[in-house]
Amino acid sequence: MGGWWGGAVRRRRLLTAGAAAIAAAGSGVAGQRPASAADTRQSPYRTSACRTSVRTGLDRLVDSCWATLTGQRIGVISNPMGVDRGYRHLVDLMHADARVHIRAVFGPEHGFRGSAQAGGGEGTGVDARTGLTVYDAYGASQDRWTEMYAGAGVRTVVFDIQDVGARFYTYIWTMYDSMVAAARAGLRYVVLDRPNPIGGRAYGPMLTPACASGVGRKAIVQQHGMTVGELARLFNGEFVPAEAGRAVALDVVACRGWSPEMMAGDTDVPWVLPSPNMPTPDTAVVYPGTGMFEGVASISEGRGTARPFELIGGPELDFHWVDRLNAAGLPGVRFREAYFTPTSSRFAGVLCAGVEVKVTDRRAYDPIRTGVAMLVEARRYPSFAWRADSWDPVRPYWIDKLTGSDRLRTMIDAGASTADVVDAWRAELAAFDARRRPYLLYRRSERHPGSGG
Repeated sequence: MGGWWGGAVRRRRLLTAGAAAIAAAGSGVAGQRPASAADTRQSPYRTSACRTSVRTGLDRLVDSCWATLTGQRIGVISNPMGVDRGYRHLVDLMHADARVHIRAVFGPEHGFRGSAQAGGGEGTGVDARTGLTVYDAYGASQDRWTEMYAGAGVRTVVFDIQDVGARFYTYIWTMYDSMVAAARAGLRYVVLDRPNPIGGRAYGPMLTPACASGVGRKAIVQQHGMTVGELARLFNGEFVPAEAGRAVALDVVACRGWSPEMMAGDTDVPWVLPSPNMPTPDTAVVYPGTGMFEGVASISEGRGTARPFELIGGPELDFHWVDRLNAAGLPGVRFREAYFTPTSSRFAGVLCAGVEVKVTDRRAYDPIRTGVAMLVEARRYPSFAWRADSWDPVRPYWIDKLTGSDRLRTMIDAGASTADVVDAWRAELAAFDARRRPYLLYRRSERHPGSGG
């Protein structure tokens, strides 16, 4: 049932069910005890006066008067978050400084200026502010990268894009493919590092070669716990030589003052949304887990709302989902019963019932375990359906690409518990944790509490 009439009937059902629940329970939601202050308290970010001062790779490069880049023909891979602490963009700073010879810009998914939605770029054209050619690099193959470098006449490639710590966030694979192409062309590759906004803890399942795609190219775990500079070092040590025949000439301009237990709210690094559906650091905290709902056809991941990836729901869900999730006692999180109507994307214009994920303790919270628990409980509903990928008949389920194999899907379909699913990846996670260690750049600080990793 759709349209206005279906929405009106659905709303009356929800109001009737809500009234009955309140009458039965006296207060709160049926089946739940009234929320206490401890249940609903949000763990606040540090006040601005208490935040740690961190210099990003860009800040340090500007401080050095571009020392490592003078006299070179430069191409920049960046997006709107490539700003210094004064919110000035890397490209604009370079273009205004006679000491830097910037030749071209390459825009990833969502585009250089960030105007495109998920799964799109801005097209190739001329940037109005600088007059520079901006190449649309979203989805570019390694051969296409080589062509763009040659056409632009660049000899040094500078990468400055904020990652959010999840394997299926596409910017790190833009970096990987552009590194391989730079290695083949004999170019220099410079990464201006930025903090990982969700810290340095690695967690989740490993990508298998059979499920490699644009949302995961190489064998890293779902929550990699590395900065882009550290990932570049790992890629260059483990994967680039096999594809390019040699490593790329890599330099990483590291952050100063950051340590792996810090999260976005612990530092004074500016937050500019790195993509249209990643508006706040809160979104980044939940994304490695709730991003898996991109692989569920019957449930919205909150696109088209003010809280993407924090609001999760569907037309056929109800309040029992929130009750079961709160009863699970997952650490660092409570779930608010929520109803929303997306204005775009999946279920646009359709009333959805579900939850808002409320993180109460960022350091105790485990986004992937939480996401698995949400999937396990959602699978109880007869309407539940995995999203099919019609473009790939060999690997037809999008969830397999997101999680790195068909294991999570097949285990949940077979009735496995959250604990069973999580236990299945422990050995591969430990192996990855050891493998990444030589490429890490930052040590934990004794001044901050641990991340629980």
